[in-house]
Amino acid sequence: MAFKLFKLVNSGYCCTQIMVKMALDEEEKENEDLLRAVNGLCMGVGSTQKICGVLTGGIVILGLYAGKGNDIEYPKEEYSSMVDEFKDWFELEFGSTECADIIGVCSVKDYTTNQEYRLKCGDTLIKSYEKILEILNNNNFEFGSRE
Repeated sequence: MAFKLFKLVNSGYCCTQIMVKMALDEEEKENEDLLRAVNGLCMGVGSTQKICGVLTGGIVILGLYAGKGNDIEYPKEEYSSMVDEFKDWFELEFGSTECADIIGVCSVKDYTTNQEYRLKCGDTLIKSYEKILEILNNNNFEFGSRE
């Protein structure tokens, strides 16, 4: 997983996009519109360093499996409790839900692309992605298959 994460960071994806892209890759699907849409959640919702993009990315994955997707559908019964479980775990695990609190000012800027890469996000991404898999599994969702 660390190598996949490294490749995605080097491709210029932010934390939120990485969470979602890893889930899409697991399903062998592509969804450029979704990846573009979650770009606005990068670096703490709109680059404000507020709500962490890893947290929102994880919630997006839960929504892919259990959220409302069309006019005649409703969120799955367990959706809200899965989101609450992830959010509560995230805050306990990392001490906050805010990007600035979790990573502080530790970043490296690539001046050729004008892109910032956070140094502390890797561990947060891996642990959070694994927790999402656990939550989905514990709620009888088969990760990698939303059909």
